[in-house]
Amino acid sequence: MSALGNLLRPLFGVSEEATSFSENDRQAAQRLKTVVRTVTKGCQLTLQNSKFETLVVRLDAFDPELRGFAYEGAGIGLAALDCLLPWKNRTRAFLDGPGSAFIYAVPLGAGMALARLHRKPEQFLKRLDPVLGWLIIDGYGFHEGFFAQQRTVARQQIPAHLSAYGRRVFDQGLGRSIWFSEETNVARVAATIAAFSEERQADLWRGVGLACGYTGGAECTVIETLQVAAGSYRSQLALGVAIAANARHSVGNPSPTADLASEVVWGLPSQTISRMVDAARENLPAGTRVEPAYEVWRQRIEAQFALLEKHVPQ
Repeated sequence: MSALGNLLRPLFGVSEEATSFSENDRQAAQRLKTVVRTVTKGCQLTLQNSKFETLVVRLDAFDPELRGFAYEGAGIGLAALDCLLPWKNRTRAFLDGPGSAFIYAVPLGAGMALARLHRKPEQFLKRLDPVLGWLIIDGYGFHEGFFAQQRTVARQQIPAHLSAYGRRVFDQGLGRSIWFSEETNVARVAATIAAFSEERQADLWRGVGLACGYTGGAECTVIETLQVAAGSYRSQLALGVAIAANARHSVGNPSPTADLASEVVWGLPSQTISRMVDAARENLPAGTRVEPAYEVWRQRIEAQFALLEKHVPQ
């Protein structure tokens, strides 16, 4: 274990209290607890030894269905090391090398590290992919929603240093955290989001869709109820589910979670949805700070859902 990794490890632990989900839905609680612990373990392994050849062997030892969460933890550890040793870019090197398939998980984890170390995430964007690099702000938002619920969810505060668009991606991560903190309870998820201003709700619902489709913890009837609860934000819920399907298939570990959410929300197999998401990422414009390429990509996916909805008999 490196001295620096040894120094960082206590900063990235997760208390038992943070994973003390209620037992109202035992299956959902166990699923969420397993995910949090897998992310934490991936981070700790990275801080023990960040040499890629050693790290990848350890991460790949996780069950395929959980492996993405372990790589998310690796994103936390690598970004933490990058913050303290900024002349290196381990996170980008990992994404350009052995972690290249985990184009979603690693940036999400990196964003969590930046939140834990109180760093401004948008300054980190230039180190990552111009499209999916924005997910670091999603990860940042998830961390703040999960570990600082009173400030970010109850009092609905948002970091002042974020750009206008950065705030939207932050809310996507916040929405993911709500799926965790409300333990997949649809009524509580909907009530929590409804308490936010209308301009923030679409991004929050997109985060819920991403968490529902990727993390899971919900039965078919729960997802059906979630669709109804989303109301006019159903397309954003669907967008999150589509991104989750693509995240699963991009690393070759589709799961019943992604399959179920895709079938219920889109009426299509997750693999079909994933191919559509890949196609939407082709030939993207360079983008601007106001409308990054990441946003154009999301709009294309949402347009596909709207088109599909037109052809579904009511």
